Amino acid sequence: MPKIKIPKKSPSLDMTPMVDLAFLLVTFFMLTTQFRADEPVTVDTPSSVSEILLPEKDVITLTVDSKGRVFFNVDGKGVRKNIIEKLGERYEIKFTEDEVKRFSVLSSVGQSMADMKKFLSAGEEERKRMNEASKGIPHDSLQNELTDWVRIARLQGPKFNLAIKGDQDADIPTIKRVISILQDNKANRFALITNMEGAGEADKK
Repeated sequence: MPKIKIPKKSPSLDMTPMVDLAFLLVTFFMLTTQFRADEPVTVDTPSSVSEILLPEKDVITLTVDSKGRVFFNVDGKGVRKNIIEKLGERYEIKFTEDEVKRFSVLSSVGQSMADMKKFLSAGEEERKRMNEASKGIPHDSLQNELTDWVRIARLQGPKFNLAIKGDQDADIPTIKRVISILQDNKANRFALITNMEGAGEADKK
């Protein structure tokens, strides 16, 4: 009796679920990814063996570059809007809605309050030039605007963490001055941002 031949069929693979998954992933990353604005100052932080990580959000950062200039940054658009509005009230400067919105999406700021309105109304290239020519937020005893930035920021974000990001070539007196301003505002707990190196490398040095 002859054998019955079963017709051969080529296997088929339905790619529809995989395509759907790919689009879901793309949509997820598009909705959740947050792009940071370019930092106006480059800082080469010193190395350490500390493994304590700074939180990814709710951080007030004071950056000190190699020239001793101090820049301010804080997370959260809503918090940033409140801060610039309160600073405007403190220094009797009326910021427009567009200027407040612009400040809410910027990165670190290192301008005096006298130049802040011009800075926020300027174009991107003009802001870059102003950042290069800036002397940072005034923090000396005669013009201590930095203490107002810290005080108002802590009122708007009372649970925010404080961090100092200092360049390894920054002068010690400026770092001490920034720490003193934090302590004057009863902020005695803050982090010093460093680059992490391996313990083995540290032992060899």
